[in-house]
Amino acid sequence: MNLRPALLPSLGVFAAAARHQNFAHAADELHLTASAVSHHVRKLEASLGVALFRRHARGVTLTGEGRLLADAAAAAVSDLDAVAQSLGRNDDRQRLRVNTLHSLAHCWLLPRLPRFLSMHPDLRISLDTDMSLARFDDGGPDMAIRHGAGHWPGLRARHLMDDALFPVAAPLLPGIAGIAGPGDLLAFPLLSDLALQGWPEWFRAAGLRGQRLPEMHMFNDSTDVMRAAAVGIGIGLARQHIVAPWLQRSELQRLPGPALKTRFAYYIVHPAHRRPRAPAAAFIEWLREEARGMTVAEAEVQVLSGGRGKAARKGG
Repeated sequence: MNLRPALLPSLGVFAAAARHQNFAHAADELHLTASAVSHHVRKLEASLGVALFRRHARGVTLTGEGRLLADAAAAAVSDLDAVAQSLGRNDDRQRLRVNTLHSLAHCWLLPRLPRFLSMHPDLRISLDTDMSLARFDDGGPDMAIRHGAGHWPGLRARHLMDDALFPVAAPLLPGIAGIAGPGDLLAFPLLSDLALQGWPEWFRAAGLRGQRLPEMHMFNDSTDVMRAAAVGIGIGLARQHIVAPWLQRSELQRLPGPALKTRFAYYIVHPAHRRPRAPAAAFIEWLREEARGMTVAEAEVQVLSGGRGKAARKGG
């Protein structure tokens, strides 16, 4: 049978329900109730004469017929979105909206951004570093860089780069030359941000368990920890990609101890139900190339900074 125009709203609701395979999540995306989503799906099933979902106690899953229709609906929505984008103002087509963490934008992205803009001189960037998770709706970002486990409902996540934690301090911090091992760090003021993984995990990785940690200076943002360490307030627990500019300028040096791989990594995310616009697709590919290219360069910086730490141990 042919789909009647009156069924198109139900088809759009079905496409959202199929992406999430959860009526409540689809309802949140569409600003409907779960019962309204269920009504649209049943209306579509009745018109087509097939079951599109299997209903069970834990939720819903697509049937074979539902999967076929979901694939076709997703492709149609993506094609319509691309056409709609092309019909917009030229200024908007050349606007790339990116959401990311302030620390990553300041320390990793912005120093590299001129290379991307030199290749795409007509593009204009809107960079949002709001700490709250952005909504990918009309007027929202084309894409984002997030730090987490790699799973966000409704979003496709592509791994960008891992992260690691290690201690750093200003070269002129009083007493730094006498640091011979991780245990010596406990005699200094420690600096921390609000991340879930921090000094307790690092000291355990360094083989120090049951140690009473001193009261720490707390900061909201990783860049503030690095700034505080650079002016000599204490020893900071650095994130690999955030501290790189300070190491390169020799404002901070790495101290003895392991580089602890973090539980979370950086991911590029964008809505799963539509293809990124051309500017976003180019930016995503460029980001991944930058991440691959920086691995060797930043590793060299860490080796050099670690070497200074070894020299300090020998001198102490």
